[in-house]
Amino acid sequence: MLLARRGLRVLVVDPLRYGSDTLSTHALMRGAVLQLHRWGLLQTIRDSGAPPVRSTTFHYGGETIEVPIKPRDGVDALYAPRRTILDPVLVDSAREAGAEVVYGRSVVDLARDSAGRVRGAHIAGADRRPIDVSAELVIGADGLRSRIARIVEAPVVYSAPHAACSIYGYWPNIPLQGYHWFYEPGVSIGTIPTNDGATCVFALIPQARFMERRQEGIDTLFHEALAIVSPELRELGSSTEPCEPLRAFPGSPGFLRHVYGPGWLLVGDAAYFRDPITAHGISDALREAELISHAITGDGERGLAQYQARRDETVKGLLDVTDRIAAFEWTLEEVKEHHLELNRQMKTQVDALLAGSPG
Repeated sequence: MLLARRGLRVLVVDPLRYGSDTLSTHALMRGAVLQLHRWGLLQTIRDSGAPPVRSTTFHYGGETIEVPIKPRDGVDALYAPRRTILDPVLVDSAREAGAEVVYGRSVVDLARDSAGRVRGAHIAGADRRPIDVSAELVIGADGLRSRIARIVEAPVVYSAPHAACSIYGYWPNIPLQGYHWFYEPGVSIGTIPTNDGATCVFALIPQARFMERRQEGIDTLFHEALAIVSPELRELGSSTEPCEPLRAFPGSPGFLRHVYGPGWLLVGDAAYFRDPITAHGISDALREAELISHAITGDGERGLAQYQARRDETVKGLLDVTDRIAAFEWTLEEVKEHHLELNRQMKTQVDALLAGSPG
């Protein structure tokens, strides 16, 4: 969308279908809502029925800390739309800007010239017959296990060792307002109100515990986590049927990959991944997409080098504090300190967006 709005000819290739769902915590933080506002898309999210979130509440054992969302920079509430809402809004806006979007096809290989520079891609659908597409720049926005990253052998420049297992479900009529984060030693629960009156409830436990006990089933581990952090959530989970079956992400360590090379570029989880325990993945992806789009259309390869240096410097702090939380090697007082550091890091990221152009 951003590149097409700047006059570039853009082809988007997606192996899935328009409006397909994906595993997500859905939560948009201030930076992401600010971007949707500046791009002219926030009202569409509001109109979808995603409820406004005007507070975030942290529960550390028996202690509760409520943080109101203060109006600032055009943002007076946060939102957590389903991905079946958010993704089509972004796709429709990209198409309106002139991008061509093709579903049911994926990149199977890259084309290079005699000097080794990427000059396009071979894409294929269900019939596996490749179509050659020439391009000055191939962008891998293809997620945590990026095929583009593998093909170009993009090196990992920084990594975080810990990972949490996340188990997700959706429940109707949960009597909680805003975002809620519950913490007890060895477990965390988040509740995030989303579309159609449903609340995303996700449980996080150490990856090692999940691997040891996964034969017991994700339902058992999920309800056990609810019982530890909140009697009310335990009662709700046992007395009310979820809107859809539980799903799990077993976890993956965080990392930063080298972002660019001759004719190629990585964005989103392909370039930078941190554990979902801090629920900032979408906000990270939107922020980095905007900042790197300025680099692409600005100062060429020099701009990309400057972008990567800035990203590595500012994002390592986010990755490190998320890793400390995902390790579950904390007391309740220590995790409170981690969240204060996370808040400081996120303010720095919002400042980076405010310092840039509106996109």
